[in-house]
Amino acid sequence: MQPTVAAPESVTWKIHLDRSMWVAGVRALMLQALHPVAMQGVWQLSDFRSDPTGRLLRTAHFVAVTTYGSPVEADALGERVRRVHRALAFTDPATGRRHRVDERELLVWVHCAEVSSYLETTYRAGVPLTSRERDRYVDEQARTAGYVGLDPTDVPRSVPDLRRYLNRTRPSLRVTPEARQAVRFLLWPRVPDRLAWLAPFKPLWFPVGALSYATLPGWARRAYGVLPELPGGEAAATASLRALRSTLNRVPERYYNLLFDEATVRSADEARERLLEAGYEVANGFRALRARTLFRPPSAPTNAPPNVPPPRDPVEA
Repeated sequence: MQPTVAAPESVTWKIHLDRSMWVAGVRALMLQALHPVAMQGVWQLSDFRSDPTGRLLRTAHFVAVTTYGSPVEADALGERVRRVHRALAFTDPATGRRHRVDERELLVWVHCAEVSSYLETTYRAGVPLTSRERDRYVDEQARTAGYVGLDPTDVPRSVPDLRRYLNRTRPSLRVTPEARQAVRFLLWPRVPDRLAWLAPFKPLWFPVGALSYATLPGWARRAYGVLPELPGGEAAATASLRALRSTLNRVPERYYNLLFDEATVRSADEARERLLEAGYEVANGFRALRARTLFRPPSAPTNAPPNVPPPRDPVEA
């Protein structure tokens, strides 16, 4: 059996383990909130209002397990997610229609908002990705869609397909009072009890939330109207994002992992052991103590030239 759902040499691993994913994850929640029906499901059924940080950490755990968890671990998590979704329904107050959480349209929207946010944000943050790698990432994520009950054929398989989906969906998106309130929660979330020791550092979260907002498509920012535009526009947002990523990359892994749930960290530790047993090597040696661990497959060359990021080609207009 393969040691992890996604191999360390996959594009999924390259994106999902990048530390700019904190911004990408919050951005995804802000983008998802623009779907009025999906937002009602979150508003009525989840603890988002009382614990937005908890929802972000649960999303981080899902991304982690479906990236470096074992196939058995990811299948079990997917089954739990599908079981919970099957039991939940809500009423859209605008139409009076009853909706199931696991409706295909809603699941596809959530999937595409996440994939586009993860790809767009990490790329802008400085993760080197070629055009082919960006397409590969979207295609690799079609497998992840299966964990929530979708078929790979339900979701886009390339960047152009993803862009066409977002363009088709945009006319149905709008800012509801609940969506605007959700963005405010994400800009200044409650610190969960297990991270109470971080409460004095809560102001440090605002740059993450503000950058998540600033990297939304321009039409979405204008619709929300929650924060003023950054002086310098898109270029300033990209520069700030890259600076934040550079700062986070300097945090040693043992301290960085304190931000995650214990189950997420445990899954990472178990993945490391499985990879080492499968013949992978720690590619950055002692430097892994000062940053995050990078793995090299047994047959990979040791002197591969670094990728050079191409000019920006955003997913979203």
